[in-house]
Amino acid sequence: MKFEKILFHTRFRELALNSFKSILELENAGLKKVVLAHIIPREDFLVPYGGYMKDKEEEFVELAKIRFEEWRQAVADHPTEIDFRVEVGSVNDKILEIAQQEDVDLIVAGRKKRTLLEKIYVGSHILDLVRRSPKPVLLSKYMVQFEWEGESLTRTNDRVFTCPMLATDWSQPSENALDALLAMKGVTQRVIVAHNIDSKLTKNRSKIDIRALEEESRKRLEKYCDTLKKHGLSAEQHLSFGHTATEIIRLSREHRATMIILGRTGKDWFQEYWFGGVSHRVAENSELPVMLVP
Repeated sequence: MKFEKILFHTRFRELALNSFKSILELENAGLKKVVLAHIIPREDFLVPYGGYMKDKEEEFVELAKIRFEEWRQAVADHPTEIDFRVEVGSVNDKILEIAQQEDVDLIVAGRKKRTLLEKIYVGSHILDLVRRSPKPVLLSKYMVQFEWEGESLTRTNDRVFTCPMLATDWSQPSENALDALLAMKGVTQRVIVAHNIDSKLTKNRSKIDIRALEEESRKRLEKYCDTLKKHGLSAEQHLSFGHTATEIIRLSREHRATMIILGRTGKDWFQEYWFGGVSHRVAENSELPVMLVP
């Protein structure tokens, strides 16, 4: 896997430019080009009884192009090539279309605000994008307010790739997520590899069975870490027991991760899309950027 070309989708919300600048850290891992994308929903220009405000569409498109030119000037001292696309249509359809046309390695998309206090919220459009994308999707969160141990805290995610945490479930997508970590070698300083033994797996099991499960999990974690170390990355392993999404977030906080990487398993995506599976809950409740790898 490589991260040489990235599609960065934005709706020009507050701090979007800061979020874009933070992605340029990947230059140290081989990033060569970023395609900035702004998609304007066609329904924004519809009027009652079948009318369409073509002049308003052209105005919005031109304004977006002007803003992207400003962004390009703001990072003119960077070696990365910056291109941009402004399209009108279905947001996710256009993002995936542009990603295919540009042959990008990663899609970066933002998340909605839940309140004025920057609470985290992952909308159904993001879940739909992740579900349909054949490429990894990074859910960007530049500044987030969250609750932890009874305190209200604010976090700025401006060093996203410094200390990523891979939360693995031993699936093939988790192996692909490991490859994604290796692709960040030039910018990553430390990697946390974590696995949680869910309480559902230990229910009604004997102590001997649970101990065997723990030993097998530690061996697998060690194998992941060995792979990372062979490629020159510092890696540490952590095993936990409990509710998986809750434990992933706890471990990421206690060990000072800067992002979370998850393999996107397909077996529970119907449930995840409608009811919220592990990936969704982590993406929604963590204050960190979350990358989902198919």
